[in-house]
Amino acid sequence: MTNILYDALIAPHAFSDRSFLECDDGSTIPYAEFVRRVAQLAHVLVNAGVGPGDRVFVQVPKRSDTIALYAAAVQAGAVYLPVNTAYTQAELSYFITDASPRVVVCDPKDEAVLSNICAPVGASVLTLGSDGTGSLIAAADAAPDHFDTVPRGQDDLAALLYTSGTTGRSKGAMLSHKNLLSNAHSLTELWQITDQDRLIHALPIFHSHGLFVALNTSLLAGARVRFMAAFDTDDIIAELPKSTLLMGVPTFYTRLLDDPRVTQERCANMRLFVSGSAPLLAETHTAFADRTGHHILERYGMTETNMITSNPYDGDRIAGTVGYPLPGTEVMITDPETGAPVSPGHIGMIEVRGDNVFQGYWNMPEKTAAELRSSGFFITGDLGIAAEDGRISIVGRQKDLIISGGYNIYPKEIEDAINDIDGVLESAVFGVPHPDFGESVLAVVIPDPGASVTEDAIANVIEPKLARFKHPRRYILRDALPRNTMGKVQKNVLRTEYAS
Repeated sequence: MTNILYDALIAPHAFSDRSFLECDDGSTIPYAEFVRRVAQLAHVLVNAGVGPGDRVFVQVPKRSDTIALYAAAVQAGAVYLPVNTAYTQAELSYFITDASPRVVVCDPKDEAVLSNICAPVGASVLTLGSDGTGSLIAAADAAPDHFDTVPRGQDDLAALLYTSGTTGRSKGAMLSHKNLLSNAHSLTELWQITDQDRLIHALPIFHSHGLFVALNTSLLAGARVRFMAAFDTDDIIAELPKSTLLMGVPTFYTRLLDDPRVTQERCANMRLFVSGSAPLLAETHTAFADRTGHHILERYGMTETNMITSNPYDGDRIAGTVGYPLPGTEVMITDPETGAPVSPGHIGMIEVRGDNVFQGYWNMPEKTAAELRSSGFFITGDLGIAAEDGRISIVGRQKDLIISGGYNIYPKEIEDAINDIDGVLESAVFGVPHPDFGESVLAVVIPDPGASVTEDAIANVIEPKLARFKHPRRYILRDALPRNTMGKVQKNVLRTEYAS
């Protein structure tokens, strides 16, 4: 047996002197050096007790060693579990308790807190800081640079990514070697990524877009990666003439459009701009094309499925649509009540089947059975419409998911936190359009009769409880929530009322 993901993404580069990661400090990491670093980190994981199938929980800054750590987990036969660096102690406690990782890698500043959380599950704690120091790094520097790869099959887990649920309880999506590799092959071929490409990488690497879409395709193709710690308009603009690819979220493009230096001439060497993780406004698509001559390629995916559809590389990239199913991926639009397919042109539930579809939810067999049909089709929860030629458009979400700046935000989690505040009777959290972030979070709060509650007081309580990207932009105090005759809160009314 081989390790199919490692053998496809990492092993072919063992003797390549080609540039892989080009970092903010001006350093360049060749592919062969990267492979050796992966081996060193794999030794550290195994020495810390990591065996096949064990979870490696990672909450660290974006660095080249973070990417090598992902590859090392794959080489060691482990399951890589990255989480948002903005998550709070309460959120991390749930993830660690649920996933029972063998090793937790964190920023040195968080070591004491996470050590306390890890003690009940027996996880070891290693550190990696933004300055490139930490116990993980010290151990790796002293480790051998060759590691005997642990065999893994196509259905063995390679990653576990948590995606919040509308019930407030986060779900761990189990992704196999086949899930990740099949998607990398499809995207690399569809977007014609080769070793002649240079990708500008300014995305976070704790979710599928920055990690699996951007980096797995680059590794598979042997492309160069301009690896940025974070999005910076000046840095992006400086790299455009030397690069060929940019993968980003809508926020990237609205901010680039705000700068007059972004011109057709400056983008002359670029061949592809990709957008995802949140809806791209049609006006952004049109304005970018008018300014640069490039039509942004929008695609659609989920944590549970990797990428599902893409606008064509050669062909019309129509604003407001997410294109066609990827090769090897089946998309069906169904009646949400019956599950029966609907005709083209009719709105229904998007369901997807293929090698890209996950293995189910960690420790949630009932949830898995409810959303992953025995036929292999996954019920996405998104409502869409298919044109006669198969082009897909997303028209809404069955549930009240908010996508802001590329992050999924679930209202009930925020509502529960607000409703726990003394003096609050109830609340409703919803998203409204935002030209930069795609959507912005608002909260309507109903105080208890006679209670004295202020917007600032609510914000102060919520701030330490939830990651910053989940914080409502406004807390609107009202006497009552709009409801239908059955007593259900009408969030559609609130969205309309506060859309501007």
